[in-house]
Parts: sequence; C-alpha cells; structure tokens
Amino acid sequence: MDVLKIPKKVSDRWPTTVRSLVSVAVSHKTKDVSEADTVTLVKDMLADIFGYDKYNELTSEQQIRGTFCDLAVKIEGKIRVLIEVKAAAISLNETHLRQAINYGAHEGIEWIVLTNALEWRLYRIKFGQPIEYELVSSFCIADVNLKNEEDQRKLFLLCREGITSDAMGLYHQHISVLNKFTVAQVVLGESVVSVIRRELRRLFPELKIESEAVVELLNNEILKREVLDGEKVKDAQQRIRRAVSKNAKTQAKKAAALDSAQEPALS
Repeated sequence: MDVLKIPKKVSDRWPTTVRSLVSVAVSHKTKDVSEADTVTLVKDMLADIFGYDKYNELTSEQQIRGTFCDLAVKIEGKIRVLIEVKAAAISLNETHLRQAINYGAHEGIEWIVLTNALEWRLYRIKFGQPIEYELVSSFCIADVNLKNEEDQRKLFLLCREGITSDAMGLYHQHISVLNKFTVAQVVLGESVVSVIRRELRRLFPELKIESEAVVELLNNEILKREVLDGEKVKDAQQRIRRAVSKNAKTQAKKAAALDSAQEPALS
C-alpha cells in the first residue's frame, strides 16, 4: 500500500521508544496498576512513539456531556481523536467501546481510539441515523514487528504525522475498497461475468454458456455466503454505485469539454 508514506524521522524513533515503553506496559499489566497510571503511560507513548507534544496537543480536560474523556488529541485548536483508556490489565470490550463511541458521536468527532496501552484499536464513527462505527485498525503493540510494513502502517495511523497527512482517511478508503465484499460485488458485475463467459466459450466452443448460469454458479457455489449478504455487502454495493455514477459524470464532462474544443470558432 503505497498511499501511506512514512517519514524516515518517524520510523527512526520507533526502535528505541517502542521497546522501552512496551516493557513498561507489560509491567503495568502484570502489576495490575490503576487506570490513572495507564493514562499516564499512554500519554508517554503518544508523545514518544506517536510524536505528539505532550503538553500542548494531549488533553485530559475534554468535557463531554458532563463527564471527561480520558484523553483527546487536539491539533491547532481542533480535536482530531478521542482516546478512551482502560487499565493495562483490563481486556477491552464492547462496553468500553460504546462509551468511547458515545463520546465521539456527541462531539462530532470521527476518530476514536480504545486502548489499555498494549492493545490499540482505531474506530471510525459513521454519522447517521442511527450512529454506526467500524473498526479500521487494531494491533497489540507488544507483538508489533517494526520490519513489517503493515505493522509500520498501523503505528503510523496513530502518529501525529499520520493525522496531519490524513493517513487515517486514506487507509480507511483503501481497506473500504480492497476487501472481500467489494471484490465479490465486482466479480458479480456484468463486465466480469462477461469476461468469464467469453473465456469459457473460447476454451469450450462446443458449449452454450449464458451469463445467468455464470452468475448463478458464482452466487451458489463459488463465493462464500458472507460476501453475498449483510450490511457490509450493502455498503460495498452502495460504494460501487457511487463510483459508477462519479465516473459517468467525469466521462460526460470530458466528452462535453472535447466537443466544445472541437466546435469551430465563431467568426
């Protein structure tokens, strides 16, 4: 995935900082320290690993509906990410997530991080009726391999340099398109079905093969049921429809511009 360019200064700071702070996080989990202590550790990690100014860009004073979220990332006066922190020894669960999502939904903040210093989960809120959310990235920082490109990307998503270059949005767009649900809908599309039918007829000219038979085979015997039904399938279908409409409008504008350029100049 070339869309995320990780600056060298970012990757250079990781080997030392990740190793030292992960050892602290593991120690916190073993000792079952308080949530307040974990918040302090997470602030250190956000500063040293992820590159934020601890004193000017990380705040624990963000009030939401009468309560305070654990941490908020504020860049140039604007809150970019809300961070819900649980004690290192606590396993993250749906209750913690709902609390964080409620915070973000009421403040109109799209990006939410849920962490216990070891596990890190990045969510994106989809504002609508009802409010929905999706997991964009997750990792255990103790298991991160700094030589692995995908692990590097996951770290970079949470970095200050990543936020200011919209890495979260670009990564989310990438995984929204390049996934099994979208690819399955593309395979079921008329153009791909036509290619399959044409290739089968080329290989076996004695057979009469209809497009309907190819679609039926794909639906019933080749593609798994999980990529054919459900909300994620509907999202993929909607995403493809929007892309088709957008591409059609772009082509129409290009055609209109070409026709205009070819019209003889008025004398």
